Amino acid sequence: MKQYKFYGWQQADIPAVNEEYKQIKNPRHLYDLLSEIWCADTCAPRMRDNWTKENMTLGQCSITAFLAQDIFGGKVYGILRPGGNYHCYNVACHCVFDLTSEQFGAETLCYNDNPLQSREVHFAKEEKRLRYEYLREKLQKKLRQDETGIG
Repeated sequence: MKQYKFYGWQQADIPAVNEEYKQIKNPRHLYDLLSEIWCADTCAPRMRDNWTKENMTLGQCSITAFLAQDIFGGKVYGILRPGGNYHCYNVACHCVFDLTSEQFGAETLCYNDNPLQSREVHFAKEEKRLRYEYLREKLQKKLRQDETGIG
């Protein structure tokens, strides 16, 4: 089995619950797909100068977590970070996973008793909503290409 570095990868065996994303086998598969999509344009603007392909999950948490919620259901929670922002992750079918945890390197995050996050609050920031829509569109295009073999 391939070794992943994101939090919860070992138990991330839940299937897509959204028919639109039925070909996504589990969160590990989604991570593989997003690894080809995440870019400086999907990174939070305040972190964009530090984004690299080697640290591709930097600044991607909320848009990734809400996209994962679209695919696997469940809820999005947030870990309060210094500076007052929340780092978002997913809980679906009793599976806790954080596709963007690698951006914190060796730092250990606490995934217990964190507040629920609302897409209405996060997407009240237009730039964040637009980045989410861009990420979603790129994923849908990739899935169509993989399905048809045309790309």
